[in-house]
Amino acid sequence: MSGRGKSGKVRSKAKTRSARADLQVPVGRVYRLLRKDNYDERVGAGVPVYLAPVLEYLTAEVFC
Repeated sequence: MSGRGKSGKVRSKAKTRSARADLQVPVGRVYRLLRKDNYDERVGAGVPVYLAPVLEYLTAEVFC
């Protein structure tokens, strides 16, 4: 019964935000870079999820 809580259900493996959005660009890295480069005092959780597909689209347009 290792790894189970009180409910007895087995926890599924964690899914990255990039995998949830079906993206190749890592959402976590975009979020980290937005916070590090001081674009704004606060960066919302949805910002990198919307920005990552834009970056992915633009890189696909450049390289194709």
